[in-house]
Amino acid sequence: MLFKAKPQKKGFFSRLKEGLSMTRDNIVGKLDRLVFGKKKIDAELLEELEELLITSDLGVKTVQKLIASVEDKVSRKLLNDASELKNTLKEDIYQILAGDEKPLEITKKPYLVMVIGINGVGKTTTIGKLASQLKAEGKSVLLAAGDTFRAAAIEQLEIWSKRADVGFIRQAQNSDPAAVIFDAIASAKSRGIDVIIADTAGRLHTKVNLMEELKKLFKIARRELGEDHIETLLVLDATTGQNAVSQVKIFHKEVGITGLVVTKLDGTAKGGVIVGIADEFKIPVRYIGIGEQIDDLRVFNAQDFVDALF
Repeated sequence: MLFKAKPQKKGFFSRLKEGLSMTRDNIVGKLDRLVFGKKKIDAELLEELEELLITSDLGVKTVQKLIASVEDKVSRKLLNDASELKNTLKEDIYQILAGDEKPLEITKKPYLVMVIGINGVGKTTTIGKLASQLKAEGKSVLLAAGDTFRAAAIEQLEIWSKRADVGFIRQAQNSDPAAVIFDAIASAKSRGIDVIIADTAGRLHTKVNLMEELKKLFKIARRELGEDHIETLLVLDATTGQNAVSQVKIFHKEVGITGLVVTKLDGTAKGGVIVGIADEFKIPVRYIGIGEQIDDLRVFNAQDFVDALF
């Protein structure tokens, strides 16, 4: 009698490669087609390369930097053959990303992770996955339902708290979000909790009144804990491409972002935006998301990312 072998779960790097397949085809696939059969790196090839990279969501400033690096290597006879372009770009992109590779460090207690971003980017799911990981590391975790505008957001976060087996603080729908944050901090202090992860209302970065409310939350948090006890994680949806850049710009200006989470890399050809954001803002990319499984949120590793991309 024959028995089917139980399928082995793929490792994270394999899933990362699969997740980046659309982005890889958008950048590296096009690059392979561009240089196929060409030997010389001339002005025409560089112009086509520049257009390819810009349309791949790397951002104009970052693309100009990459092209300048290629031109410099060509002029110094360090780069001669078009077939070598891929390795050159891989190295230069790695250097950009490695500069912003810094995992989240929880050094104070209680430590507050404020999770912000517009609606639909995956904030609540990210919070649940992060809570599960921190719990597995032996930390005590408390989730705070700071998005009081939507009953569904509160309920979803409560489901995640049960799934991750961590604490949960909520108030009634439409109550003051600042009161939830205050209660969570007070509870964490009294109970000796290591980490509070706070959800916040999804808001368009262009809505002034909502941004003012967000600043109020931070004012309360800083007063009760101090700046060095707070991490501000902005969650970005990779599928939004260059729109993510404007989100970083405005949120950073208003509240000061200390880390980024880039989600939904498995469902887009626009994953190259992570390179432009890292280059322009110098804000650490803490985590990336490549799927729905609880372990598909991973600490960002620049080498793994470029290896999977190329």
